[in-house]
Amino acid sequence: MKFSGRAIKYGDNINTDVIIPSKYLTSLDPNELAKHAMESIDPDFPRKAKEGVIIVAGRNFGCGSSREQAPIALKYAGVKCIVAESFARIFYRNSINVGLPVLEAPGISRLVEDGDMLTVILDKGEILNETNGKVIKANKLPDFILEIIRDGGLIEHLIKVFRGGKS
Repeated sequence: MKFSGRAIKYGDNINTDVIIPSKYLTSLDPNELAKHAMESIDPDFPRKAKEGVIIVAGRNFGCGSSREQAPIALKYAGVKCIVAESFARIFYRNSINVGLPVLEAPGISRLVEDGDMLTVILDKGEILNETNGKVIKANKLPDFILEIIRDGGLIEHLIKVFRGGKS
């Protein structure tokens, strides 16, 4: 799997309340959640993300509460992939469960600037910064996680498996 898009860069400790403020959690509509993604720190985020972007972040991205609406809001806003120094574990797993690719890449914050064009090769765990020519190594996801993401998330993957699809 390969994703290309402009980088939108954030720092350390971006928590789930920043990703999708709790006042919007009354909606079950992922498109409605997407309209409010990152609004407290980046009001233009939904407009920028519509074209398909790759979030690059520092340490502990997705910390805070365990709301699965956070990765849903980002995915439906147009985020193709998130690459961070590290993730809060529950956000990391929630992202995989909803089919939003996430990669940990030590040093990524120093190698990517906001607006850089990136290509993420998920199967290899590589990020190519098309703007500066650097190849960044990430922690490669295991094959079973790649399959969940390919299938669009955990529910879709389980439906496929129970219907006799490959697992």
